[in-house]
Amino acid sequence: MTALILGLLVFLGVHLVPTSPPARDGLIAKLGEGPYKLAFTIASLLGFVLIVWGFGMARHSPTNMQLWTPPTWTKHIAFLLMWISFVLLVAAYVPSHIRDKAKHPMLAAVKVWALAHLIANGDLAGIILFASFLAWAVYDRISVKKRNALGPLGARHGGVAQDVIVVVVGTIVYLAMLFWGHPWLIGVRLIG
Repeated sequence: MTALILGLLVFLGVHLVPTSPPARDGLIAKLGEGPYKLAFTIASLLGFVLIVWGFGMARHSPTNMQLWTPPTWTKHIAFLLMWISFVLLVAAYVPSHIRDKAKHPMLAAVKVWALAHLIANGDLAGIILFASFLAWAVYDRISVKKRNALGPLGARHGGVAQDVIVVVVGTIVYLAMLFWGHPWLIGVRLIG
């Protein structure tokens, strides 16, 4: 669990810096924008690698106790929530009504992803991982709202055609993850 927790501290800690404009601006003034972005990227990647590696180890550790056993129906809800999460993820990058309505679709996607996994997993490592991301995304969304920030991509308006593209691409990515990506990346088959 140590690697998982360390990875979460590094990854989420780095991602908390932009929620404080004085801290972010101070680091940019001290390091320069390029070095700041490089340090942010390297720390994020290091944290992400530690999370993936640590979660893989923690899932099979004897200390990873089952805190609760999710009922079968929670998996069905998780499947639906994950589809919504992938649609929101795509909406973060495509001008659309969906993006406008979600305001910050990337953060919404992270919240929905974390919630879906929290209701479908009852082990300690899973709860630590998904609750941490959910808490961070909720905090970040509140922070963005207080700062009246539009997010890294700013306002992006689109029409119905873009909504269709968002839903179709989100669905394709969801199905790819469901049938191939999750078993390959995470080692857990979801269907079959």
